[in-house]
Amino acid sequence: MACFISLSIKQAMSLSTKNNPGFLSRKLMHFFHVVSNIRPIVWIGIYIGITPIFALIYWWLPDTQFRIPDNAGTDYGSWLYYSIVTITTLGFGDYTPAHAWAQAVTAVEVMCGLVFLGFFLNAVGSMKSEIDVESEIEKQHLAHEHLELDKFMTIIPSVMHNLNLFLSYCYAVTTPLSKRNNETVSYNPDFTFNDMADLFEPSGLPSDRSNLPAVVRFMHISRQTSLCLDSLQSKVDLAIWPDVLEDCFGFVASYEMFSSEELLLEKPSSLTNLNSNGSETDAQKALSEKIANWKGPLDFKAHSEMQIIGELYHFIKENAGFALKLESALTKIANS
Repeated sequence: MACFISLSIKQAMSLSTKNNPGFLSRKLMHFFHVVSNIRPIVWIGIYIGITPIFALIYWWLPDTQFRIPDNAGTDYGSWLYYSIVTITTLGFGDYTPAHAWAQAVTAVEVMCGLVFLGFFLNAVGSMKSEIDVESEIEKQHLAHEHLELDKFMTIIPSVMHNLNLFLSYCYAVTTPLSKRNNETVSYNPDFTFNDMADLFEPSGLPSDRSNLPAVVRFMHISRQTSLCLDSLQSKVDLAIWPDVLEDCFGFVASYEMFSSEELLLEKPSSLTNLNSNGSETDAQKALSEKIANWKGPLDFKAHSEMQIIGELYHFIKENAGFALKLESALTKIANS
């Protein structure tokens, strides 16, 4: 019967190996992978922890199982000493196993000591390899950051120039003509809807000699700034600076979603037409007066002239916020 069972097991193992020859090697690889991932402190803890357990077993065994030196102790402390000598394979020979049970337990402890010490050394090697890999990854990451920073530093001046232009035209569109001061061009994020009444007047900025309405120049600069920030994302890995990436994406997305650009910039309409002498049309004057005197909520009729100005108001509020944050972040990066 025993022979039959043994033969059946051998046949099953043989069939398993033939059907899947890599099964055993994969299992062994998985086992050593799991063992290698256990921290060294665990193995050394087990190694130290089993020593007093084996000492307790030796203490329980009859003294006749061992050859004990004359006048030597047989208390727990003596067997703890013997367990330490055994697990470390020092083998001083003062206490020696004389019979089967003592020899078996001693052999098991020696094997456990070798196995757990081997696992400990393997875990140390695995940890060192892990540290080396992490160190190499960190070096590559730092090298990548330095490379991207060098590229970024060459682009920052042009990006800052576009952001400054954008904020300057935000100032021109959202500041009444009577309050514009070309010497201190500073965008006010707390502007009101009524402050946009003179958006059809020329900007009056020193860099603007076009005599076009401030809102038309604003839309030109908005497009230019959006293209600049969009190209920035393709030239530099902004994932290193997540705040900059988020604000760039926010600015570009907001610009792409701004549906009134065509009415303010590309198609001739009563909003952007000027007389031959550069003055506002009657329609523009009427609209400017409505903006200046508006006191209700910014909930305008769809597709109306006021709805277009309302959308422009929210567009400036949002994108000027992105521009201010980007300007501050880029200044910090440039100064660092």
